[in-house]
Amino acid sequence: MAIFGTRPEVIKLAPVVDALRQSASLQPRICLTGQHREMLSQMLTLFELHPDHDLAVMQPNQDLFGLTARLLQGLHAVLLAEHPDAILVQGDTTTAFVAALAGYYLRIPTGHVEAGLRSGDASHPFPEEINRRLTSHVASWHFAPTQRARENLLREGILAERIVVTGNTIVDAIHEILVRLERHPADLRAFLPPDLMQGRRLILVTGHRRESLGEGLRNICAALRTIAERNDDVVILFPVHLNPHVQATVKHILGNHRRILLTEPLDYVQFIGLMRRAYFIITDSGGIQEEAPSLGIPVLVVRETTERPEGVEAGGSRLVGTRSERIIAEAERLLYDASAYRRMVTATNPYGDGHAAEAIVQHLEHWV
Repeated sequence: MAIFGTRPEVIKLAPVVDALRQSASLQPRICLTGQHREMLSQMLTLFELHPDHDLAVMQPNQDLFGLTARLLQGLHAVLLAEHPDAILVQGDTTTAFVAALAGYYLRIPTGHVEAGLRSGDASHPFPEEINRRLTSHVASWHFAPTQRARENLLREGILAERIVVTGNTIVDAIHEILVRLERHPADLRAFLPPDLMQGRRLILVTGHRRESLGEGLRNICAALRTIAERNDDVVILFPVHLNPHVQATVKHILGNHRRILLTEPLDYVQFIGLMRRAYFIITDSGGIQEEAPSLGIPVLVVRETTERPEGVEAGGSRLVGTRSERIIAEAERLLYDASAYRRMVTATNPYGDGHAAEAIVQHLEHWV
């Protein structure tokens, strides 16, 4: 049973579910927790996923206490009814941790996709860093995306025979979307008016992390406004997360600027199309740090720490924090230093070759 509740989990588990469907010995079931509701439906349709269970746990202004309790109770009922041979979770969400914990309570083995990521700071990202650490210590099998992730797990006492380095399933998903875009190119004119884009470069932005809310997000937005005001050949596109706190801050600081375009969250195909079109990306997203190297797009990571240092070490990402002055300086360096930009564009992708899902299913067939 694959259990997921957020958009990134759908993207990263969809290739695994597809590979399970092709297995001769394993049959997938899907439980949707609905930890995030508004941004899930389009992803389920895109990847042709049809949940067997929908817990619909999301509530307005939910906190971690209520969410965790509802998840544990809902998953208890589903797992008792289905009693799957194994559970699959992905990443570092509250859904992933609670599902792994529920499996442990019921003695159902759990496979953790994207295991072993660590920022080294329990508060950044919050609560994801603790979610993934705890998941590692109740999961049975660990599908690490990189060698560094494997080493993180070994240092924490996870048995080597329970860890497999598979690459990251996001690369599998990207490859599928690129095939679709080759057949049916995305029409981006609704987001990027041709007259506005004439002779200008696109900076694509996302921002939503809990630890960025407040001063961090205000600093990021202030930097973006300055970048737009100082550089007439730039257009900034910011699909704004549905979190009301994010919406209020972004619209207050960045509204009413001709070359700063604020949109609702986009479907995944459109977003990948825009990533391919971008000159570079500014983000606090973990997934985009993995997606962009597959497309050769530089990334400025507006966080203080990252659990994906492989991208920074490879040269495709740069960790710039949330101070406005640093963000502005790094963005303008990419805009005007051709050699620095070229080094980031040509960096190698450290996240695999697009066959992670196949590797995961092969090991599940052996273990289950």
